[in-house]
Amino acid sequence: MTAKSNTPAKPAKYKVVEYKTDEATGRPILPKGYKPAADEEYMSALQQEYFRQRLLTWRADLVEESKQTIENLRDEVRDIGDEAERATRETENSLELRTRDRYRKLIGKIDSTLKRLDAGDYGYCVDTGEEIGLERLEARLTAERTIDAQERWEHLQKQQGD
Repeated sequence: MTAKSNTPAKPAKYKVVEYKTDEATGRPILPKGYKPAADEEYMSALQQEYFRQRLLTWRADLVEESKQTIENLRDEVRDIGDEAERATRETENSLELRTRDRYRKLIGKIDSTLKRLDAGDYGYCVDTGEEIGLERLEARLTAERTIDAQERWEHLQKQQGD
C-alpha cells in the first residue's frame, strides 16, 4: 500500500516538450527541429539527448576528416616531384598532421564529455556544480566550467606556469 502525500502537486514551472522514447535505448527521440530552450527544465532527458547527438555527430565528422587526412598523406607519398615540390608537400603534410593531432585531442575531449553526460554531470561546472548554461554549451559543447570558473581556472594555470 502506498501512502499519498499531503503536499499538493506543484504546478510545472517549466515548459514540457512532448517526445517519444526509443524502445531499444530508452533515450528520447528528438522532435524535428528541437533546440533546447531556457524555459525547459535544465538538462532534461531531451536536452541531454540533444547534446549527445551533437557531440556524436561532431565526433563522427572529426573521425571522417582524420581518415581523409590519412588517405591524402598516402596519396602524396606515391607522387614525389622535384625538391621544391617535395618541400612544399612536407610543409602541407606537417600542417595536416598537426590538424589530425588536434582532431585526436578533440575526439578525446568529446569522449570524456560523453562520459560526463552518461554520468549526469554534463551541463554543470566541475568546480562549482553550477549550471553552465545552454548558450555556453551551444557555443562550446565540451565546456566543463561556467565562464567565471573557466576564467579563474585559466588565471590559476597561468600563475602556475610562471
